[in-house]
Amino acid sequence: AAAQQRDSGGRAFPFPYTPYLIQEQFMAALYGALEAGRVGIFESPTGTGKSLSLICGALAWLRDFEQKKREEEARLLAVEESGQEGKECPSLAGPAHPESQGTAGEPDWVTAFVQKKEERDLVDRLKVGKSEEDETKRLLQLSKEVLSEGAGDALEQLDDNEEELILAEYESDEEKKVVSGLEEDDDDLEEEHVTKIYYCSRTHSQLSQFVREVQKSPFGKDTRLVSLGSRQNLCVNEEVRRLGALQLINDRCMEMQKNKHENEGKKRRVSRTICPFYSYEQMQFLRDEVLVEVKDIEQLVALGRETKACPYYGSRYAISAAQLVVLPYQMLLHEPTRNAAGIKLKDQVVIIDEAHNLIDTITCIYSAEVSGSQLCCAHSQLLQYMERYRKRLKAKNLMYIKQILYLLERFVAMLGGNVNQNPSCQAVSQTGTVLKSINDFLFQSQIDNINLFKVMQMLSSARLFGFVERYGSPASAVKSNKENQKLSGLQNFLLTLQQGAENDQVRTASPLMQIEGFLSALTNANQDGRVILNRQGTVGQSSLKFLLLNPAVHFAKVVEECRAVIIAGGTMQPVADFREQLLSCAGVDPARVVEFSCGHVIPPENILPIILCSGPSNQQLEFTYLTRDLPQMMDETGRILCNLCNVVPGGVVCFFPSYEYEKQVYAHWEKTGLLTRLAAKKKIFQEPKKANQVEQVLVEYAKCIKRCSQAGGQMTGALLLSVVGGKMSEGINFSDDLGRCVIMVGMPYPNIKSPELQEKMTWLDKKMPRATGQAPSRVLIENLCMKAVNQSIGRAIRHQKDFASILLLDHRYARPAVFNKLPQWIRERTQVKPAFGAAFAELRKFHRGKLDALFCGPGNGL
Repeated sequence: AAAQQRDSGGRAFPFPYTPYLIQEQFMAALYGALEAGRVGIFESPTGTGKSLSLICGALAWLRDFEQKKREEEARLLAVEESGQEGKECPSLAGPAHPESQGTAGEPDWVTAFVQKKEERDLVDRLKVGKSEEDETKRLLQLSKEVLSEGAGDALEQLDDNEEELILAEYESDEEKKVVSGLEEDDDDLEEEHVTKIYYCSRTHSQLSQFVREVQKSPFGKDTRLVSLGSRQNLCVNEEVRRLGALQLINDRCMEMQKNKHENEGKKRRVSRTICPFYSYEQMQFLRDEVLVEVKDIEQLVALGRETKACPYYGSRYAISAAQLVVLPYQMLLHEPTRNAAGIKLKDQVVIIDEAHNLIDTITCIYSAEVSGSQLCCAHSQLLQYMERYRKRLKAKNLMYIKQILYLLERFVAMLGGNVNQNPSCQAVSQTGTVLKSINDFLFQSQIDNINLFKVMQMLSSARLFGFVERYGSPASAVKSNKENQKLSGLQNFLLTLQQGAENDQVRTASPLMQIEGFLSALTNANQDGRVILNRQGTVGQSSLKFLLLNPAVHFAKVVEECRAVIIAGGTMQPVADFREQLLSCAGVDPARVVEFSCGHVIPPENILPIILCSGPSNQQLEFTYLTRDLPQMMDETGRILCNLCNVVPGGVVCFFPSYEYEKQVYAHWEKTGLLTRLAAKKKIFQEPKKANQVEQVLVEYAKCIKRCSQAGGQMTGALLLSVVGGKMSEGINFSDDLGRCVIMVGMPYPNIKSPELQEKMTWLDKKMPRATGQAPSRVLIENLCMKAVNQSIGRAIRHQKDFASILLLDHRYARPAVFNKLPQWIRERTQVKPAFGAAFAELRKFHRGKLDALFCGPGNGL
């Protein structure tokens, strides 16, 4: 039964069961942070019910906030009716009430709320009016152009089939509403965004899991929740879904909508080009259904199929009225995607879960890479587009297309190639990697005089890439104009270009789309990023990459607009990265930042973390790049595992710093016969490199452990050789028998020879204050290493009654600077063992004790 839990401040937190003390503390701290408009860094280890604490704490705050707002509005109305506005009303001196006088007696938030609401309403009304006006003008202009075009034979041929290629302009989702006749429902367009919580996580499966937790919570019945996702996850049109690649799906969807808008004025066959699910009435119905009852992505898709309504757009209609919006990282953190989805962050609450990789995530979202073959391919396609439609293009558009062609030509020249020759056949004379500042790259490319913002605008509005992508290949020849006249539409036109293709591979991403991303990246401030010229073998294999050095510039907009931001995760240590690289650089006042970290719910005796400094033959354990390849180090690691497999029941998960090292050690053990000895006790599994094979390996691993525990016998379980930062080190639970012991071989420091990492280190040393006597670059390397370690070792303990031992094989873990970066709940229970004997005795005692407790009945804390 649900419990009403009250904290020391008398606040009630509805909860599905009696919460742990740490959950109560978490909810109280979360409530306080949201109420005070803070930026919070919240750490709650997996297995402590973090999701439920987030749901119940945040929704309890939202419930109270809405209640206060309703009471205040009712009071204001009552005051107004009794004719006492002048005496008691807070200042309404906004655009709509210039004559109102305020008093000092009202709470600040009421005054702010009323003023902001009125200002926002007015701005929203003006915005909608303007967008409708602009759209009408644009459509009229298009009609005029179509009608006033000369009626030459060649031009006539284009009217029905190819007109869209010349006149096609990108429309935002807001504009599409107007075009498709949605203006009949003005209330929807003007609907105010209620105060809401945006919850985002990394993967769709994590989001679905969160929604299921909401459904089970006391708030499940009366919360208006909407799940957002990509078209790839939400599209219900089988013809479009079959395209597979996200970019193909996106462009096909946009084209179908465009056809729908245009078909109303044209008589042409449309049955296969419009989407039957893009129906305003049906999507409104879907929106209402979504808001009435909490649904995850799978349920949303099922509802879309059943109601013949598009879940992708239907869910977007629900954003303004929703109280809780659940969405992937990319959609919230990437500003253009955020705007396109109609997400407004002003005065809202954002919770970013699984945020341990937040800095890397933002860096990746805003970094961009284009290969030489993509640049040449785009140049070829665009050149032919220009030649084909030169007479029909407006002078301004023609100018921009020529500018893009020039940009592409210069980019290829920077890679040491010629844009007019096959990139696969052009060898690069000076191979290697060169890093340049943005300004240096622009000057050396001789493109510093081009307005990249305008070029990008043209690219995104013309949407040339959508059509090119589906049918285009790099090409070297075009059929004569006479033959072209017989072809209908860009599809057939581009099919004639196929003979110049470099290879038979189907292109899944539009080269122009990639290039738009790269141009966009070049508009970052000079100090915030670098351009990496990677020259390899041929021009086609070479690439230009933009590396974002300062993710804070993009996160700053989120923090500035939101009422409160919560960054949460199971393992947030070391948090200095978030404070310094993200929040401090984003201009967040340190006083606004609040940290909360709680321990684990498991009893101290259920976990045994050991730092092991030497192996069975007294070989010191230090896995540096220089020593880890030595045969004696690999032998010692094998001996440790052999000993452990004798005393640890069930599953043992062993993490290596890289795939290469894991393969090397495995081969060495195979050669020395050690693998055979290991395999006598535990069946050995290796983490696959391919993501689609992970599930199969895990299923087999789990089956083997279950089989061994039931059968008894010599084989006691399984050993899984995994990789730090691989598929198994994040998001996979090794609970109970799946992970009774987690072993970390060495310290997984990143490759400091990587030019990208070196650049980031240099940038940090210039920008960051030198704290604790260590250079910021050194701190970064250590933090990256320990973040990876913490993620991996946190896989084992997943619930209150779980137990496991954790073994860190490297004496360097005992150094205070490293040791202090372990999660607090592990750190305070960790033992440092200089010799193997003492460590082995502890491990044997721990696992024997647990086994005895399991077989001796209740009362054992399990």
